[in-house]
Amino acid sequence: MKSEQTVFYYIERAIKSYRQFVQRNITEKGFETTIDQGLILSIIQNNPGITQQQIAIAAFKDHASVTRIIENLVSKQILKREFHAEDRRRFHLTITPYGLKMLQQMKPVVNAYRKKALQGITAQEIELVKNILHRISENCQ
Repeated sequence: MKSEQTVFYYIERAIKSYRQFVQRNITEKGFETTIDQGLILSIIQNNPGITQQQIAIAAFKDHASVTRIIENLVSKQILKREFHAEDRRRFHLTITPYGLKMLQQMKPVVNAYRKKALQGITAQEIELVKNILHRISENCQ
C-alpha cells in the first residue's frame, strides 16, 4: 500500500491542513503568535504552576521545543518567567496582562476556525473519529 493511501497519511494531512489554515488566518487578523505559542499559553493559563516538562507532555512537544517557545513568548512580553521559589532549577510561568488580552481576543477567532474546519461533520461523526483515534493511540502503547 502506498503511504498516501494509509489512514495515517490522511490524519497527518488533516492536521497539517488545519494548522496551516488557522495560522494563515490568525496572522491575517494581526496576531503576533503561532499556533504552538497559543497552545502553550492556553496550557499555562489552564494549569497554573505547571512545569515545562508537564507542558511538553500536554502539548505533545519535546522539552527543547517548549523551551524555545517559552523564550519567544518571554521576548514578546507575552509570558513572564521567574525562578521557582523552592527549586531554582524550575521556573514559575505567568501570562502577562498583554498575553491575557491577546488570548482573550484570539479565542473567538480560533473557535470560529475550528467550527469552519468541522463544517458539515455531524456530532456523531466527530465522536466516532475521536473514538477511533483514541483506540489507535491505545494500540500504540
